[in-house]
Amino acid sequence: MPPSARHIRLELAREPGHPHGDARAGYDIVAFLDDDGRLDLEACRDQAARCRVRRFDRDVTVATGRLRHTTGDRWLLDFPGGEREDATGFRLGEERFVPGEYVSIIDGDGTVHTYAVERVTEV
Repeated sequence: MPPSARHIRLELAREPGHPHGDARAGYDIVAFLDDDGRLDLEACRDQAARCRVRRFDRDVTVATGRLRHTTGDRWLLDFPGGEREDATGFRLGEERFVPGEYVSIIDGDGTVHTYAVERVTEV
């Protein structure tokens, strides 16, 4: 089965300051997933230009960039504007992107936030 591009919607999960989470803050990611819902490394490398990410806050786009695999099996949410803008997925390559699952993302300032996978749709 050929790899499939998917639109992944991540919304901020419960954390201090957001006891109910925040559906208006998170990430939209376009990436290739395997049959188990994990990032397909080979497909993402082969189609790197199609792997995109959008960070939003209060439903407004605050940054757009690319999802990139880097050294040490890290996945980087690479935004223009320098390292402080970038974010790193915590064990993102091991996570399953299926609704109801959670993923952690480390902001450029080192703060870790947890996001709920709200939906995954075909692109």
